[in-house]
Amino acid sequence: MRTARTLLALAVATAAATASATVPTALADQPVDRMLAQQPLIRAADVIQAEVLRGGHTGFAGIVLEDDHVALWWKGEVPEPITTAVARATRQAPVRVRPAAHSNAELRAAAAAIDARRGPDSPVHAVKIPADGSGLVLGTRPGAEAFTASLEVDVPVRTVVEEPLAPVSRQNDSPPWKGGATIVLGGSAACTSGFSVRTGDNARYLLTAAHCGQSGARVTDPTGEHIGNAGARHADHDIMLIPTGNVVNQQYVGGGDSNSTEIVRGWGDVYTGEYLCQSGVTSARETGGPVCDLKVLFFYSDREDLVEAEQQGGRPAARPGDSGGPVYGPSSAGGVIAKGTVTRTAGARLGFQDFRTASRDFGVYIPL
Repeated sequence: MRTARTLLALAVATAAATASATVPTALADQPVDRMLAQQPLIRAADVIQAEVLRGGHTGFAGIVLEDDHVALWWKGEVPEPITTAVARATRQAPVRVRPAAHSNAELRAAAAAIDARRGPDSPVHAVKIPADGSGLVLGTRPGAEAFTASLEVDVPVRTVVEEPLAPVSRQNDSPPWKGGATIVLGGSAACTSGFSVRTGDNARYLLTAAHCGQSGARVTDPTGEHIGNAGARHADHDIMLIPTGNVVNQQYVGGGDSNSTEIVRGWGDVYTGEYLCQSGVTSARETGGPVCDLKVLFFYSDREDLVEAEQQGGRPAARPGDSGGPVYGPSSAGGVIAKGTVTRTAGARLGFQDFRTASRDFGVYIPL
């Protein structure tokens, strides 16, 4: 049964012509209004992103979901294919093209130069790229002034003293295996399954975090039932596949002992300003449901290539044991859309790997 808040969110969304969507139980009693209101913005951003991903557009700086429009930041003259894509995108939501001081490519080149100078004891623990092309943001420990003063890059750099994101290494799932369930690797490390995925040859896997275990590790549910042995992994991107033939496009969304699930209707790109949820097992157990109101802030440019979000109420974004768990948003068709997997946290800040990176690394997808 839908709550009054859920029905209100639906009414607001319909009045704003955002989508004729039903609200998944995964998002009930959460700040769903903003997530639903972003649906047309995401559809518009997807149109522009598709053209950007075709390549050859060197002026691209970033895409940001604002409250009532999509902001496309661009350095220099906007080429005709992008202008055409923007025109198509405005059928979904307003789009504003804004001048950027630096392109994403320029910022990534500058970030690579900084990253090359960072050693294991560097006071800089993160290099972030704002989507507006304004410069770089460095996450630092106290005492980074000498290091940052010595940097010689051609873009503005500002620093933020903050805690580094750290790894955050449903109780008894059964076949077919689903996302959002407790998995045990090597008999000791408990993490969360992310999403059920497939490759082009129809091989099936569970996606989770690489830091949960090494390739070959035996993976079970908490009762010892065998799921599979850990397979391909990308340590830098902190993602790993667990081969297992018996999976289903569903994920757990309730509390720690809940059997509530939602269908996963494919995957989508992540945008700065987007609001998402994560459903790791520890947070589900401690809070009674998913952690929502996670606003995407930055994309990292270092070898980990993570995405950073922040819980807008200041509550913990993730907890130990949430690693590998699903990060997702609502689907306009009901159910949820896969966006990524939990890797790291620091207080209200969440580090996750976006699903596009997993698709690129492993060639995986989620059937619609």
